[in-house]
Amino acid sequence: MTRQIIRVSGEDRVAFLQGLVTNDVKRAPCWAAILTPQGKYLADFLIVPDGDSLLIDVDARLADDLARRLTMYKLRSKVMLEPLTMEVARGTGPAPEGAIADPRHEALGWRLYGKAGDDGSDWDAIRVEHQIPETLIELIPNDTYILEAGFERLHGVDFRKGCYVGQEVTARMKHKTELRKGLARVGIDGEAAPGTPITRDGREVGTVFTRSGNRAIAYVRFDRLGEGMQAGEARITAE
Repeated sequence: MTRQIIRVSGEDRVAFLQGLVTNDVKRAPCWAAILTPQGKYLADFLIVPDGDSLLIDVDARLADDLARRLTMYKLRSKVMLEPLTMEVARGTGPAPEGAIADPRHEALGWRLYGKAGDDGSDWDAIRVEHQIPETLIELIPNDTYILEAGFERLHGVDFRKGCYVGQEVTARMKHKTELRKGLARVGIDGEAAPGTPITRDGREVGTVFTRSGNRAIAYVRFDRLGEGMQAGEARITAE
């Protein structure tokens, strides 16, 4: 797990992030995302209070782009953005002193800032069991819509907090349409690498992503699920 921590400090830190991210920063620690104006995912991260500042805990591969975007939006806001060299530990056993509960799902256990370590939990199995998306696997910049990825179920979006970038599209998907696509857990029998298309009767159903044992997270069209699904040579079943 390679993470980058960005410290956001200054008197406008809460208001600044509140106008940009999908969740209510006042309720941190929380999980949130930043979106394009068209409502598509760019990055997801945890926001954690730390004294008079907020820590953004983001996948290191997306950190530089996220920092650039935050800097672009800063304008005259009284905030400072600072990348930190800080380790992040995580586990699912008894939480050490100072740890926070992962706000996405209780099965993800705890996180502790300032120390390194991982208790060896089978994170893929946990994510598949609870359909929890992962950065750059199920969550794809400039492609994913967060409601299709389960952000509402996993406490990553707040519909009452007010405007943020991409809010109009997200709210419209919530209130005016029924989701036809999204993440689902499927059974899988045979070999199928992540990214393998799922088909049924010659029609595209979706794509296989994270696998654990004989189950996987897949992005699917719900109306096309049914008997006879394949992903390469693997047989796929709906759960």
